[in-house]
Amino acid sequence: QVQLVESGGGLVQPGGSLRLSCAASGLTDDTHYMGWFRQAPGKQREGVASLYSGGGTPYYADSVKGRFTTSQDNAKNTVYLEMNSLNPEDTAMYYCAARLFKSGSWSRFSPYDYDYWGQGTQVTVSS
Repeated sequence: QVQLVESGGGLVQPGGSLRLSCAASGLTDDTHYMGWFRQAPGKQREGVASLYSGGGTPYYADSVKGRFTTSQDNAKNTVYLEMNSLNPEDTAMYYCAARLFKSGSWSRFSPYDYDYWGQGTQVTVSS
């Protein structure tokens, strides 16, 4: 059974930084994808970052490119999202998600293409 647990959210001032963590269990191989999504009240869930468990270049949404960095520690089965230069528009519930390897076309930033989800961690950017 796959479980994803996010942590690290909180209240931060504009211009500040936070690091989110996503601890994964039950993912038995290194052929899966991890994604970070966020959802603000009244808005659709938005993909912000994606990376492949086996390595390679992460992908970022234009809205966070240059400010957010995702990485993984396979020894700890943990994925991170380092968020810098935060602004109030970044306020949202942040989720990590996992997609098992499968054939066929898919979108890294579509929430419908991921199989497992964490419970989310709230990020609030406010002065």
